[in-house]
Amino acid sequence: MKNKWVQIGLSVVSLGLATALVVFLPQIVHALTGKTVSWSEIGARFAALSWQTVALMAVVWLASLLAYTFVLTASLPGLSHPQALTLNAAGSAVSNLLPFGGAAGVALTFAMTKGWGFPVRAVVVSTLASGIWNTLFRFILPALGIVALLASGQELSPTVVNAGWVGAVSILILVTVVAAALYWDRAATLLGRVLDALARLAPRRIRPAEHAASGALQRLRADTSTIVRSRWPGLTLGMISFLGLQWLILVTCLHATGAYPGLAQSIAVFALSRVLTTAVVTPSGAGIMEAGTVGALVFFGAPLDSATAAALLFGFWTYTVEIPFGGLALGAWALLRRREGVVPAPDKEPVSR
Repeated sequence: MKNKWVQIGLSVVSLGLATALVVFLPQIVHALTGKTVSWSEIGARFAALSWQTVALMAVVWLASLLAYTFVLTASLPGLSHPQALTLNAAGSAVSNLLPFGGAAGVALTFAMTKGWGFPVRAVVVSTLASGIWNTLFRFILPALGIVALLASGQELSPTVVNAGWVGAVSILILVTVVAAALYWDRAATLLGRVLDALARLAPRRIRPAEHAASGALQRLRADTSTIVRSRWPGLTLGMISFLGLQWLILVTCLHATGAYPGLAQSIAVFALSRVLTTAVVTPSGAGIMEAGTVGALVFFGAPLDSATAAALLFGFWTYTVEIPFGGLALGAWALLRRREGVVPAPDKEPVSR
């Protein structure tokens, strides 16, 4: 991936695949559900949208972006909300255009924060803390979706019900263990000993070297733990608000297209859609997320044309529109930086803004 032409080639292939998945979505949906839908039927659902509904979606989308700034400002002391919004928008635009785009987004984060005078170490800790919180909530969402379905009375087979409860409880236990290790040093030490014991059971050829963790790594964990202990309320409330508003975008799309299957079902569909965005075959799982969302909605009884239109609409607000918006944010940052003649100061601690 260090070769520029390899990156360009993979990006073209990945974006081409994402486009093909969307273009041939009716055929993919037919293969998943056995039902048929045409683009003219989907277009009719789009044409029925009122400008008030579209405006409402835009307002909720902007609110979700603002909500995520609280995660970034909590993880990086001294970062302002306008800076966090610019950082998130620009990083999302890059991530949405490249396969494995998260790495490019992180590189852009370092470049932008360096220009604002933040030290590299603080940005590394911020990236780890916000990344861990995103990962924890991506684990929590499937458990929440499973519990919502089981509690709603949705007709499921006993085997699925039992597997669902076991899966939900297991996920929540895993999240609790990781959160405890981040918050308490003793819990981290105990977890480390358990993992070391498990590692010693592995074949010698793949077993990690003893004392592989360096002093620098230990200090990094300690710094990350400090941020988590002191700023976990901001991180948590920011993630809850962000994901809650994204779920509200989905609900608005479902109501607007006539595909709303119920509260519990909408939570389950949302959880599935967020999991599918982690697929690395296409940027942010584009195309894959829409197909999986349609399949889930049809399973819950939504009309096929309504479900397909809702999935595409939701994909637009959570993926497509972020690209031009992030491009504008990145362009504004570059222009302001050039005008102000900002000189990076990586060794200077940031002041409160």
